[in-house]
Amino acid sequence: MANTKVAIIAANGGLFDAYKVFNIASAAAASDAEVGIFFTFEGLNLIHKEGHKSLPLPEGKEHFQEGFKQANVPSIEELVSLAQEMNVKLIACQMTMDVMNLEKDAFVEGIEVGGAATFIEFAKDANMTLTF
Repeated sequence: MANTKVAIIAANGGLFDAYKVFNIASAAAASDAEVGIFFTFEGLNLIHKEGHKSLPLPEGKEHFQEGFKQANVPSIEELVSLAQEMNVKLIACQMTMDVMNLEKDAFVEGIEVGGAATFIEFAKDANMTLTF
């Protein structure tokens, strides 16, 4: 997938959402694609220093937690680190941060803070755009 660009919008903040976002991003990056994720609204939880450690499961799906452990599925914290090691661009939405009164230091190291225009600039020539 060299010369491929993948733009992902993460607007939801549950555990299933995090696995979708980071699995797709990591798979694309492992295939030599350039990957960027724009985290907005509840999606900011996926890169929040504390928030990503206790993301909610959908009601009635709590049994998946044990399945994740038995299948040795990496934690979200590990997936965030992996994505960063693979040079996935992590963009936190400035407007949402302002609305929620959050500062950059509330998030994992290495993120970029930008508005919708920042993401549009990245995504304007993307081969794939996904929203979770």
